[in-house]
Order: sequence, then C-alpha cells, then structure tokens
Amino acid sequence: MIQLRRYFVAAAALVVPLAAAQSVQAAVTLAPHRAVYELKLRETRGSTQVDQVRGRIVYEFTGNACEGYALNFRQVTEIASDEGGTNVSDLRSATWEDGKAQSFRFTAQNFLNQQLDRDTDGRADRSGGALKVTLKKPAGASSSFDPKTLFPTEHLVKIIEAGERGEPLLEAGVYDGSENGDKSYDTLSVVGEGSDAPPAVLEAPARVQELAKARYWPVTVSYFERGKKADGEQTPDYQMSFDLYENGVSRALRIDYGEFVLDGELKELEFLKPTACR
Repeated sequence: MIQLRRYFVAAAALVVPLAAAQSVQAAVTLAPHRAVYELKLRETRGSTQVDQVRGRIVYEFTGNACEGYALNFRQVTEIASDEGGTNVSDLRSATWEDGKAQSFRFTAQNFLNQQLDRDTDGRADRSGGALKVTLKKPAGASSSFDPKTLFPTEHLVKIIEAGERGEPLLEAGVYDGSENGDKSYDTLSVVGEGSDAPPAVLEAPARVQELAKARYWPVTVSYFERGKKADGEQTPDYQMSFDLYENGVSRALRIDYGEFVLDGELKELEFLKPTACR
C-alpha cells in the first residue's frame, strides 16, 4: 500500500508558511475568509505508484492582530495506485495563534480510510528564551525549539512584508504543530515580483472586488525538516507554490511532494466579516 502519512501535512501551511521572532505588524491586514480548493494530480515522477489523485481543501481563517488568528482547515485526498488500490486521507485541524506570536494552540486528527491514524493536541509558547511545546496528545510529550522559530501566521506576514520590500528570498524556521507536533521546519521562500494587475487567467471566485486591485506575489516555499539527516544535497520534504495577495488570500496552489505534484484550483471564496481591534 502507498505510504500516505507524509503526504497530507503540506497544505495546512497555506498560512499556509526571518531572523528574530517579532509581533505581527499592523501594516499587514489579513482578511478573514473561507476558501475551497479542488486538488488534481499534475504530474508524477520516478517510480511512484501514484496513478490518480483528487481531493479538496477547505480553509477558514478569522481573527485580527489584537485578538489572535484562528484557522480551521480540512483536506480530504483520495489517492489511487497503479496496483488498483485506493486510499483516502482526511486531515482536520484547528489552530489559534496569538497576534503577538507568543502562543500557538493546535489540534489535528488525520484519518486514513476512515480510521484514526494520528491525533495531536498541544500548544507552543515563547518562554525563557525558547519556543516550548507541550502536548496533551500524544500524552506527556514535550520539546523545545529555537526561539527564532516562527508560527504560521507570523510566517505568512513576513512573506508579505518581504514582497512589499521587494526582497526575493526569505529564510525562516517554522513550527506549525503538524504530524505529531514534534518537528519544526527550515523554510526558504522565493518571492517573485509583485503586481497590481489581475492575472491573465483567473478563476471565477477570484474575480471579486476585494482582489481586483490587491497586490500579489508569486511565492514558492520549500520545507526542510530540521535535524533530518540527508545523503548528499538536501532536498525539500515538500514545496508549495501559490499567488499570495497582500490580504493573505492564496490562489493557484501547487503542492510538490517529490514523487507527485498536485494543483489546487480555487473553487469558492467568501470574505467574512472582520472584527476590529479593541
């Protein structure tokens, strides 16, 4: 059977994800929104057994820099192999991130063929010169990471700020609580030239007033598991490419797992009522 476990953590980094950890700056205002992406197989590589892939991502982001940011995420993916077998992954996660990037809470469940495969519940806090993670599930686990490590929304804001400054490269450690909550990632973000003009090819859901004149950048983020030993040149665990708007909305997703690549087409986009900082 195809080994599925490592294939269903990438998209949650849409906020998906820098030297010192800093407070989220008010100059970047992230828009509360709900987006739905349809996943399709773009290409396969090497000797992979993957034959067909289809799926869907539902991504709901709310909050502000004062009250913190909440993300509810679900990715259902069906993978068919050339041996005739089909496996379904259903990843459900909920996170909350302090607007000053001092605390991060997360829960996640991953089901493989309707059977619970992974159940994670924990929090991460900046304390005593370290990023300390405490897990309820798996029970009793804890770990510490470099205090410069960023949380997902903090990372997103840094990428947007790099785009606004015209900086093409951004390196950062990122912790997002994925898998068993015991890993962090080194990331390299390549930020292309920004534009205010709508793309030549644009999905119907993106043809809305909120994006019509919004600046956006083509972004590719490569994720490398920190501390993972590699023979020869290290390759990313996975890569994500997307067009990132200045309000935090993403479209034109591409998720590269090495053995196969998925495209994510924006199918629905709803802007939610924002809440003002008090």
